[in-house]
Amino acid sequence: MRLTRAGRHKRPFYRIVATDSRSPRDGKFLDILGTYDPLAKEKGVTLNTDRIRYWMGQGAEISDTVTSILKKEGLFRKA
Repeated sequence: MRLTRAGRHKRPFYRIVATDSRSPRDGKFLDILGTYDPLAKEKGVTLNTDRIRYWMGQGAEISDTVTSILKKEGLFRKA
């Protein structure tokens, strides 16, 4: 699971996606799991918790940035 960038110039918007590690950052992905808007004044995160739990159960590796987003939302706790 990692972020893929969308949006226009100097207005980033990210999708949280499940993807193969060999595909490029903005390339082909398997599933859209949520969105992250770093410039939003209010909560800029939307998550599909069912799909996130599914991919975590399948053993998906999670990037550091996505891990921090999931921790803030209360979905990911490291033992």
